[in-house]
Order: sequence, then structure tokens, then C-alpha cells
Amino acid sequence: LIPRTNSTRINFEYTYIWKSEDHGKVKNVNLFLKPDVKAYVRYFRKRDSTALDLRIEKIEGNQITSILKAKSAKWIGPPKRWRLLNYEIRTFDGARETWFREEKEPLDTALGLRLSDFVYFQNQKDAMTSPEIRAFIPREHRRGLINTLPYEIELARRTADPFTLIILTIIGFALASRKVRGGMGLHLAMGIGLGAALIFLSRFSATFAANEAMPVWLGIWLPNIIFGIVAIIVFRKAQR
Repeated sequence: LIPRTNSTRINFEYTYIWKSEDHGKVKNVNLFLKPDVKAYVRYFRKRDSTALDLRIEKIEGNQITSILKAKSAKWIGPPKRWRLLNYEIRTFDGARETWFREEKEPLDTALGLRLSDFVYFQNQKDAMTSPEIRAFIPREHRRGLINTLPYEIELARRTADPFTLIILTIIGFALASRKVRGGMGLHLAMGIGLGAALIFLSRFSATFAANEAMPVWLGIWLPNIIFGIVAIIVFRKAQR
């Protein structure tokens, strides 16, 4: 529900408020359309959705089998249709090469390129559901287009945050259920201190996740693991 609401908000903001605040790669873009098909765009012109100096290579084994080059490729509609201008096609079969060039007539064709490959919003992960992020991460890994670390952190955080609340509840319940002489002042202070420490570490867990020395999920879950052990200890002592 929250990502869907965020999607409506983000679309409104970037449509009417921050029209020029989109981010993306527009110069020297390299990506894989398929495991054996690589694309390069020298410059993507956002105002008319045109890719300049497009080059697409198909590779079999260690050999290039075909090259498609176009001075410009204009997006003409979904799903992935483009109009190529001043293009040439070269194919290789061993030592034999076939070459075709057309400078006047355009070629309308379907490519593996999408507009979203060139334009994205900095906070677009907030508008994606968890299944969408799970599908997005391996796809972008294969294409090699953007850094997926923020999306991996967001996905791990969505599963870790509910457990943070559960741990806080257990600690608070354990401290509140234990009666001691002198009132609840000490236990109240302990509860506030432990809760504040857990929240503080949870907010900075992205720093742990960004550290290449440990997996993303471990960096995000590390505060929960530590304070989960603390919660078990406090709960057992409260039962005595």
C-alpha cells in the first residue's frame, strides 16, 4: 500500500514540481540487452527521446557476429520500438563479412532498449513494491546499467524494520513486567536507553550494508541480531 501511495506522490512531484530533477545516464551508456547482446549510446537526448551514435553488438563465444550502428535512434512507442536513421549493419561469418548501409530511408524496428534505461528518479525505489524490487535487482545486474546497492538495502530494510519493532516490544514488556523496590525509574531508563540505541543503529545500518566486507542483508540485520540477543537475556531475567 505504501509503495503504491509513494508512486502517486513521486509521479506528481516529478511531473509538476521538479520537472528537471530526474537522474540517469545520458552519456557513454553501456549495457547488455541480452547476455550476448551489448549496446552503446554516446548520448541520449531526453527532450525528444533520441539516442545518438547507437551501436549494438551481438557476440557468440569470443567473436562478434554482427554490428548495428546508427547515427540516431528515436523512440517511437512502446514496448521498445525505435526509428533508426543513417544506419549500417555488418555481419561476420568467419572471414566473410557482409555490409549494408542506408543513409536516407529510416528503419523502424524493435530493440531491447527502454526509455527507463536512460531516465530514472533518485527515489524511485520508494515507489516499488518488494516483489518489483526483487525482480528489478537481478535484471539490472545482468544489464550492468545502474548500481543496485540502494535497492538491495531497501529490500533488506523492509524485512528488518518490522522485527525491530518486535524486539523493542519484547524489551519493553520484559522491563515493565519486573517489579523491584524503589519504583520503575531504573527500568524505564534502561528501556529508553536500549530502545534509543537500537533505533540509532537501525537508522545507520545502511552504512554497515554499504561496507563490502559483509553482505547487505547482514549489515541491515546486524542491529536486530545484537539486540535480539539482548531481548532474550532481558526477557529471561524478567521471568526469575
